[in-house]
Amino acid sequence: MDETLDTLAEAAVKIAEAAGREILSIYAADFDVERKADDSPLTAADRAAHTRINDALTSKTPDIPVISEEGGIPDADIRRQWTRYWLVDPLDGTREFVKRNGEFTVNIALIDHGRPVIGVVHAPVLSRTYVGVQSLQSARAERRDTNGTTPLATRAVPDGAPMTLVVSRSHRSPAVDALLERLPDYETTSMGSSLKFCLVAEGSADAYPRFGPTSEWDSGAAQCIVEAAGGAVIRTDGSPLRYNTKASTLNPDFLALGDPNWPWAEHLAGFPLEER
Repeated sequence: MDETLDTLAEAAVKIAEAAGREILSIYAADFDVERKADDSPLTAADRAAHTRINDALTSKTPDIPVISEEGGIPDADIRRQWTRYWLVDPLDGTREFVKRNGEFTVNIALIDHGRPVIGVVHAPVLSRTYVGVQSLQSARAERRDTNGTTPLATRAVPDGAPMTLVVSRSHRSPAVDALLERLPDYETTSMGSSLKFCLVAEGSADAYPRFGPTSEWDSGAAQCIVEAAGGAVIRTDGSPLRYNTKASTLNPDFLALGDPNWPWAEHLAGFPLEER
């Protein structure tokens, strides 16, 4: 494993967990909810976590740029010159935060040549942190909680039993239902934020299909964890989901898969690619 990546990953874990503590202090009190231009919610916790993470990453690695959901997005001409940068969602699942159901996370990814090589997903209410690190030579994924550290591995699609698909609690789309109609026996579970990816990474679910608008900071950290655990995150044409390849920071439709060798392509045939 790349020693530098391991060192940076541990720094990202500490930064994410510190942001999580700040989020919880606001979560425990009354807070106002504002609306962004796209009508998505914004709270003091989003802002506080952004400031904490941005300042810490900039101090730790001043030579690595940072893109955060709550920070400004540099122009594409500037971004395309970057080979490596931090990609951050300070509070993923603000709707779940507002609902107080605990299903929100802090996401920090390191993107290298369009590919996530470090992923940290911290769930403050659960006191749980998922970590993925992958170089070209090796990979590791693990869950850290009050029980210690547990290695993660995705699972093969069960033979003769229903597969489990995890779907968005707040953003389920008709296209997801259309895919479900094509699949053999299945059951679904709902979850908020990037925890959906983590269920795939730990072998609790077989796939997470996401057809509908998401941004790169919604997926980067958790994609690294799924891939480091043995899974894949693909577009509907089977190609890997990649980053900083276009002017927009919106993702195309994608699926997080625990078992990339299962014949997903047969069931995705004809699904449109929605460029964003």
